[in-house]
Amino acid sequence: EQVNIGINGFGRIGRLVARAAIDNPKTKVVAINDPFMDLEYMAYLFKYDSTHGKFPGTVETKDGNLVVNGQVIHVFDGKNPAEIPWGKAGATYLPVDGPAKGGKDWRGGRGCGQNIIPSSTGAAKAVGKVLPVLNGKLTGMAFRVPTPDVSVVDLTVRLEKPASMDQIKAAVKAASEGEMAGILGYTEDQVVSNDFLHDKRSSIFDAEACIGLNDKFVKLVSWYDNEWGYSNRLVDLVLHMSTVDN
Repeated sequence: EQVNIGINGFGRIGRLVARAAIDNPKTKVVAINDPFMDLEYMAYLFKYDSTHGKFPGTVETKDGNLVVNGQVIHVFDGKNPAEIPWGKAGATYLPVDGPAKGGKDWRGGRGCGQNIIPSSTGAAKAVGKVLPVLNGKLTGMAFRVPTPDVSVVDLTVRLEKPASMDQIKAAVKAASEGEMAGILGYTEDQVVSNDFLHDKRSSIFDAEACIGLNDKFVKLVSWYDNEWGYSNRLVDLVLHMSTVDN
């Protein structure tokens, strides 16, 4: 039985979550709410994506709704998500695509096409919440660069127990082929960021880019598509919530 999803906000992540959900046979998009987007424009942006390519199916509008691959998706334009009749549309779970809490980031307003821009990131704090054992042991920052998609983690680690770089690589490779297959990847190829565009895995370990000062101080590098990978994890989370609830 498919899990019905409603999406509040149809920006880049909202549209990619819709693609990921439609691509997953276990999920079905039944409703979308976006008060700031015309229906025809919504269909156009969903069909054509300059980064991830054209949607490989049919996209139409009919009677005020979006029709994707022949399936009707109810469209709403309410500013208060709580007032949207999600239940009537059949939606059980609701991913939200919206702005994060604001802050003063003056450097973020500079020209991104000509600059490498230092920025903050919530990723390090999020890791501490998901993996409490790492809470307070991890911090980080980001550089915004003029590429359309794909991010890379540069993780500098001081190890409690000594381990050679070969041992670390072997452990990551084993995990990528075992319990974390499909989520964690491993490569020894000479790769660049575009090689991971539209890769649904959360992290692809770059063995060739990793270096070690000694057996207790190492730098690990791993790539991920911050749009497509994240959108697929949201769909996975919805499925997990459905399993727990039922």
